[in-house]
Amino acid sequence: MAFATDNFSNTQTGFGARVSSLITAYQTRRAKSRVFRQTYAELSTLSDRDLADLGLARSEIRRVAWQAANEA
Repeated sequence: MAFATDNFSNTQTGFGARVSSLITAYQTRRAKSRVFRQTYAELSTLSDRDLADLGLARSEIRRVAWQAANEA
């Protein structure tokens, strides 16, 4: 005797999945961009002495902001 089993899942395929993944990628990029801008702005307002207390140089602000955005 043969049994037929259909395993339907909620995964999307085709055009809908591509649009959904594009929207998700866009939202993720926007969130990372927001974290980068906020971190960069906050670190830029610090004096050189405050940055030195944190172990940073002014030239490292961009790298630290990108790192914060990618870890968020």
